[in-house]
Amino acid sequence: MFRRILQNPFARFLFLSTFLYLSWYFTYEFYLKENTLINEYVIDNLVVLGEGSLNLMGYETTNYSEDGIWRIHFGVAGSNGVTIGAPCDGIVLFALFIVFMVSYPGPIKHKLWYLPMGLLTIHFLNVARVIGLALIVHYNESWLSFNHDYTFTLVVYGVVFGLWWFWINKFSVPHSSNKSQNEST
Repeated sequence: MFRRILQNPFARFLFLSTFLYLSWYFTYEFYLKENTLINEYVIDNLVVLGEGSLNLMGYETTNYSEDGIWRIHFGVAGSNGVTIGAPCDGIVLFALFIVFMVSYPGPIKHKLWYLPMGLLTIHFLNVARVIGLALIVHYNESWLSFNHDYTFTLVVYGVVFGLWWFWINKFSVPHSSNKSQNEST
């Protein structure tokens, strides 16, 4: 019966993606989060890129004091700034994207470049998100909650869905356009 399930492409995708995501989840929750600095590195990078981008845009940023060596808070001078926590650093989105790409069929040669490109896209989108939130706090802090919870969540998940959709339509199945064109004539 298990063999029969795995012969169905959709069932195979569901089984593999569920297995991989659960493996990721338990590895992350019970080992990586507690025993590595993965969140700290990603959050620090978001802060550095966010501050640098705001400075390039002509905004003065404030150096918020932090306990320890990792910075998790940044913003435009004169505002309260934003604090980036582990749930908002994008690591879960990285995992979802990787699980989907590994589970969904497609040529390995395309996965080898599409996976890193997708992860960089997600990371830089998250940088744009934290910059946007810092600017919102600077101009009207009362808009922060709505934009954090809804606007940027919709945009980020929309882009990740778009990356998946693009993969499915452009790379996941062998193109048989010549065969289809010959059959239709």
